[in-house]
Amino acid sequence: MVDPAAPILLFDSGVGGLTVLAELRKLRPEAPVIYFADLAGLPYGEKTEAEIAARVAGLLGRLSERFAPRLITIACNTASTIALGMVREVLHVPIVGTVPAIKPAAAMTKSGAIGLLGTAATIRQAYVDRLEAEFGNGHRLIRHAAPGLVQAAETVLRGGTPDPAVFKAAAEGLRSQPGGAEIDTVVLACTHFPLIEPQLAEAIGTGVRFVHGAEGIARRIAFLTQGQDFAREKPDLALFTTDPDQIAYLEPALKSHGLERFEAF
Repeated sequence: MVDPAAPILLFDSGVGGLTVLAELRKLRPEAPVIYFADLAGLPYGEKTEAEIAARVAGLLGRLSERFAPRLITIACNTASTIALGMVREVLHVPIVGTVPAIKPAAAMTKSGAIGLLGTAATIRQAYVDRLEAEFGNGHRLIRHAAPGLVQAAETVLRGGTPDPAVFKAAAEGLRSQPGGAEIDTVVLACTHFPLIEPQLAEAIGTGVRFVHGAEGIARRIAFLTQGQDFAREKPDLALFTTDPDQIAYLEPALKSHGLERFEAF
């Protein structure tokens, strides 16, 4: 039996996980949600694997003890590719991870050239190598680390305007590699990146489709929670590892996603 008030916990390094929350709202609008953003640890993609694993495991342990979630979603590609297995071993709650959407991209491409934009930590993971080998259908996967896009997405959600050079650099990072001119499908391997898809599309050029995992993650959460009762006793909560004054800049975006309460963690 699951407590109807038990929340679904979405964990991310920043606000990129709001793309997953938006899809979850469509399928489970009645579900109580806690959204956690580790802004003090941002960006994850520039940290070592050991640092990320220790930080994610420690934070999720504390969050699980305090809030007793019915399910945890690690809405961060970097954290999932590094820490998902470890966290599943120590926390006795269903955990949904986020991995690069290579399988659907392989089904979509016509040219056989797929771009993958992610953080430096994500694109170098053996986990991504295994996804490519298992689901890439022999297509060329062209990877590029674009850490500047994380901050660009955070800037957009705060109402700011990021430097267009960041998007141009990401596009050139893909196109300049062997086979890059043939790319017709790009995997956004960071939950932040769909927030800036229009800017990326303009920089990369016409004839390119983008794919990310938010819809698939939401479907998985809905499947694992089917048949459960939900009761939202309080407005949904957003938690941050940061100075509370910094949260004010994000309030409009958070409220647009149904997050009405904000606290520092």
